[in-house]
Amino acid sequence: MRWRGRRESSNVEDRRGESTGAGFPFPFPGRRGRRIRFPMPRSRRARRGGGIGLFGILIVFGAMLFLGIDPRLLLQGGSPGAGPQQPGRLPRIEMPDLPNIDARSNSSKRTRLPGSGTRPRTSGSAGSDPVKSFVSVVFADTEDVWNALFKQFGRPYSEPKLVLFDHAIRSGCGQGLSAMGPFYCPLDRKVYIDLSFFRELKEKFKAPGDFAQAYVLAHEVGHHVQTLLGISKKVQRAKAQVGKRDANRLQVMMELQADCLAGLWAKHADKAKNILEQGDIDEALRAATAIGDDRIQRRTTGFVVPDSFTHGSSKQRVRWFKTGFKAGSLKACDTFNAPEL
Repeated sequence: MRWRGRRESSNVEDRRGESTGAGFPFPFPGRRGRRIRFPMPRSRRARRGGGIGLFGILIVFGAMLFLGIDPRLLLQGGSPGAGPQQPGRLPRIEMPDLPNIDARSNSSKRTRLPGSGTRPRTSGSAGSDPVKSFVSVVFADTEDVWNALFKQFGRPYSEPKLVLFDHAIRSGCGQGLSAMGPFYCPLDRKVYIDLSFFRELKEKFKAPGDFAQAYVLAHEVGHHVQTLLGISKKVQRAKAQVGKRDANRLQVMMELQADCLAGLWAKHADKAKNILEQGDIDEALRAATAIGDDRIQRRTTGFVVPDSFTHGSSKQRVRWFKTGFKAGSLKACDTFNAPEL
């Protein structure tokens, strides 16, 4: 990925090295915030997030797996048994009525919009912290693309913040842990990431490459776009009306849409700035494959339970990233009304 020498976002909060007080690392019942995670199982014995600690969390997760409950529902603020168990059609999720903007539009050639709240700092030689410089450039690229597209939608784009942290962090949605992987909190409209995640993505999940990392950030920003467009609120409302299995299906649709939005971003960013090098898309597809629910379940439990999926299978995640990248349009990312996922 071509990223050096380009603008870095000023919407980056470096909170690494800060200590966080003790606290239960899941959202409290009744809170409307939903942490939306990039799922990555991790096993760092030395890391603790306060409160019950990582060892206690693993015990809780193990018990939930034994009972057939997907533990990631807790991390997203859900309730494992909530909602009436009513089979049938899912509540309809309507996409917002927006102009059908695609990658043929000339607006995405604009790489800087007035009043976007970012200063024109460039990455230069990346200094002593090249990973921070890299994520700051990628985040700036998401700002440029979504500012341009939202302008065509006739809506303002409120830029999210990117928070870098170590081990544990207090967010507007509760306390987050590195073991959760990157996540987006709609209550404070921030993306949270422990940069050591990238090392694990490369070494444990065999998904190396800078564009694999860019895909991770673009996916989380996709959740921010869903929040701004009112899609997230519609999904949460619909999930409250159905049982666990259908709520999981709705969550999968939401995650796959974020993958599609990541592909859409890649299409527009490359058109505007020529960011892609040979092999970059393959890096993103390897990452999407590595974090599919089926791949993670098989790795951690030895078997796959499709009804418990909350992010989509490897095949689905790859398909929807490719859909967004090929079409470059929001309309193409309507996972909620697609004939198949």
